[in-house]
Amino acid sequence: MSTFWSGFIIILVLGNIAACFWLIRWTAKPRPGEASSTETTGHVWDDDLTEYNQPMPRWWLILFYITIAFGLVYLVLYPGLGAFGGVLGWSQYKEYREEVETARERVAPLYDRYAALSIPELADNHDAMRTGQRLFANNCAVCHGSDAAGAKGFPNLTDDDWLYGGSPEAIETTIMSGRNGAMPAFGDAFGEQGVREVAAYVYTLNGREWPRQDLIEAGKQRFGTVCASCHGPDGTGNQAIGAPNLTDDTWLYGGSMDTIRETVTKGRQGHMPAHKELLGPDRVHVLAAYVYSLRGQEVMSSDSGQ
Repeated sequence: MSTFWSGFIIILVLGNIAACFWLIRWTAKPRPGEASSTETTGHVWDDDLTEYNQPMPRWWLILFYITIAFGLVYLVLYPGLGAFGGVLGWSQYKEYREEVETARERVAPLYDRYAALSIPELADNHDAMRTGQRLFANNCAVCHGSDAAGAKGFPNLTDDDWLYGGSPEAIETTIMSGRNGAMPAFGDAFGEQGVREVAAYVYTLNGREWPRQDLIEAGKQRFGTVCASCHGPDGTGNQAIGAPNLTDDTWLYGGSMDTIRETVTKGRQGHMPAHKELLGPDRVHVLAAYVYSLRGQEVMSSDSGQ
């Protein structure tokens, strides 16, 4: 926080407290010509409930003064006056770190036991998978869904199609370090006709038919020149760089002709955040085992999988 804004906040806070103190003193101090204790404000309810024009009770005023004193003491002890952190040194970040550290110390023995087991062994451990399911729900379900079935642009983790490989080591690496997928945009390079050609060829790679054979043949030539460097000459992909297999019926963004043309024209950008710092190696190990246990349990259509 800059010096200006820190000073602005301090003046604003202390100014408000001072204004409250002045207002209480002003309303409580008798003044010449003030209404008598029997004069009313003119407000009457239910025929006999009359509002008198009298000062606040002393006990009420004392409570206001105590509140002001409490506020001043609080601002000395805790943050609240701009960049001044309070004499106790408390902060929400420090409190959070302490709570996280306490929680980690409490569950450390449990994760130590899990760390000694391989991912396939953990995948068969019922208690470990209950823990892994909670980790998934708290950290992964927002993108992949509570059932891990994914969505458009987010891989389905319940099938056997993996962008970077489905081995225990590959899954753990993905969660630990994250992934950044990039499909370049070829709209300008190919032109509208070139995009139609490549899209027609890609559309037929998994056995589907397209009526324009001339587009397919031209697209095959373009694919071999440009796209094969990532997806391979036969379109089966490359897990080393996360290039998807185009010969199956599993599509991350959809396999319709319009969607394929959009992908070729505009490209795609995918990001899987790294969870090493957030979860730590032991939790990632359990989470990887849970994801590994999901393989082959496909629960959604292949048109929106990995």
